[in-house]
Amino acid sequence: MTELFPALTAALLAGLLGSAHCLGMCAGISGLFAVNSSVTTMRGQIPMAITYNAGRVVSYAILGIVVGTFGSVIVKASPGMAGTIRMLSGVVIILVGLKVAFDLRLLNPLERMGGTLWSRIAPAAQRLVPVTSIPRAFGLGLVWGWLPCGLVYSVLLIAATTARPVDGAAVMLIFGIGTMPAMVLTGLGAAQLAQLMRRRSTRVGLGLLIVVLGALTIAMPLSGWMSPDPH
Repeated sequence: MTELFPALTAALLAGLLGSAHCLGMCAGISGLFAVNSSVTTMRGQIPMAITYNAGRVVSYAILGIVVGTFGSVIVKASPGMAGTIRMLSGVVIILVGLKVAFDLRLLNPLERMGGTLWSRIAPAAQRLVPVTSIPRAFGLGLVWGWLPCGLVYSVLLIAATTARPVDGAAVMLIFGIGTMPAMVLTGLGAAQLAQLMRRRSTRVGLGLLIVVLGALTIAMPLSGWMSPDPH
């Protein structure tokens, strides 16, 4: 669990900051516009919004299981790769931190790679709009979780380097939970939250914290390699 802590913390911070940064794409275009088209009262909107976002987080967890399984297959095939994969995880965490802090787009090619897959999934989302029930809200969230997003794909890389399906799911689940406050509260006070998260000082400070977590992740296998062999 100690080795997983930097990845989980980085995922949570990336979710918190990323959701505020991408509200226009993820919240404005996605579930809440559909919810508002069929539910007129605030009391009716909140359960729909929570259910929609729960579906989105579940889809992230499923993706985490998939990439974590892929990572575990690689490690089982080449056990000596475990330390290298841990270091790769640290590098990806650092890149995510730099993206959060300085909006660097080093990992954006990943977003374009998902465009083809999304073009096949998007019609399913269209059939669920407008959202007229809790199951439809959950279904729309499940589908929308596959929307091509550079930040999501970046955190998926972290999940893959855990090399365990359960750990991969945990990373993506924590990331999804981090995105929940801004997404659920859009129009219900999230404007203030988004404003706080968009402040340069906030983004740089927490982004650099993610970079430090990445450096610690790299240091773990390095320290093992550099320590003298007890035998």
